[in-house]
Amino acid sequence: MSITPCGFARTPEKGLARLHWADGGWAVEGQAPDVPALRPLRGLEIEWPAAEVPLDGLLRLAAAGIPLTADRAAPWVPGDLASLLTDRDWLGHAADGSARSLADLRREEHSVRLRRLAHPVSQPKISIVMSSKRSKLVGAALAQMEPQRDVEVEVLLGLHGVGFEEVRESVEACSLPVKWVEAPESVPFGEVLNRVAALASGDYLAKWDDDDWYGPRHLGDLFMALSYSGADVVGTTAEFFYLEPLRATVRRMTFASGAAYPSEVWADHVAGGTILVSREKFWEIGGFPWLPRGVDLEFLKLAQKAGARVYRTHGLGYVLRRGLSDEHTWQLPLAHFLKVAVNQWRGFHPSLLMEAA
Repeated sequence: MSITPCGFARTPEKGLARLHWADGGWAVEGQAPDVPALRPLRGLEIEWPAAEVPLDGLLRLAAAGIPLTADRAAPWVPGDLASLLTDRDWLGHAADGSARSLADLRREEHSVRLRRLAHPVSQPKISIVMSSKRSKLVGAALAQMEPQRDVEVEVLLGLHGVGFEEVRESVEACSLPVKWVEAPESVPFGEVLNRVAALASGDYLAKWDDDDWYGPRHLGDLFMALSYSGADVVGTTAEFFYLEPLRATVRRMTFASGAAYPSEVWADHVAGGTILVSREKFWEIGGFPWLPRGVDLEFLKLAQKAGARVYRTHGLGYVLRRGLSDEHTWQLPLAHFLKVAVNQWRGFHPSLLMEAA
């Protein structure tokens, strides 16, 4: 069974422990590392032996999402790993438990960077499926698709009540291959998505929302999670929200009930604008339901009825835009997002993994 970050603890209960070389292997307190037992730790501080030793054990811990750090890198450590291990900025935030504490967020960002190194992505071809009724948003959405790393991308654009001439300039300025379908506004949203999905040549389909923000490793991280989990459908947590009327960003880690909203878990729900599924499995499920609204939720229900397994990975490379509640299928007042927020910032303030200016 492969080592994965499934079960990652977003809020550690304990501090750092020492990882050292003993009796031919890496050890924590004299014992071989046991990933479940390490989950409550903030991370592991590496103590290097005098002579060169294999790094496989370290990479297995990184693959499991265990945060690793060192005050220096041994000479035999490859540069990319050495750079991550000695980047100790994530330790500079006090884990004081307050709502504004960034300690857990910076720790998780560090963990994700290590995971990427330990689970390299093999350049899959992904067909991005997006439907839009708002021509003014298409250019910005395409601009976020272009810098996606570690994947080959094509764009499948559904123009829902929008003529191609309204978006021609944006499409022609895009460096990615773009296919499109024009559909009257009377056609249900789910059917528009299916019509463009039928044009896909990629092995995987990724749903994309025209008004949200995506980091440059968004698709790579989704495919990484699909690969290490063995899931049929993968998506992210809905964690960061930009509340447009308030010009504020909030981050949630719990439901309104106070129950935890974890990442790296098997789940029945993921953020709709982040669904990734193989093209074969998508059509086996039956595609998106023929509905004007609630397409994402109903697709996930259909997937599980068809026996598909759904996995939820981290949401640090994704920000949902929220306007007034009547603008969205998910009709919750802005006050709801303030109530469940563990962090609040003025302006647009995503995770560092978004690599936003």
